[in-house]
Amino acid sequence: MNEKIIKLSDKAVSRIKEIMLQAKNSTIGVRVGVKSGGCAGMSYVMEYAKEVKPNEEVIEDKGVKVLIDPKAIMYLLGTEMDYKKEKFSSQFVFKNPNETERCGCGESFKI
Repeated sequence: MNEKIIKLSDKAVSRIKEIMLQAKNSTIGVRVGVKSGGCAGMSYVMEYAKEVKPNEEVIEDKGVKVLIDPKAIMYLLGTEMDYKKEKFSSQFVFKNPNETERCGCGESFKI
């Protein structure tokens, strides 16, 4: 696949690198998926990845590995993953061109 499912901003890359430094040695990257729930129908899920699961898409960008849950690939195509730091919170932000609706809290979306 030539087109990357997800593009990582420099801020996202440096935050993933920080997370990886704090993670246990067996961690190989960060897994991104989607789950049902939230006020708009779906929300993003992130977790440490210890191994590549069958059919996962592995994206290596600027020295970090992001594993995409096969069930999430169709929802994430063309998404940019960014990291936003604000006064009271910091979080990964997904700029997804497939979204048709997003809830006010920014936690969930609809395709």
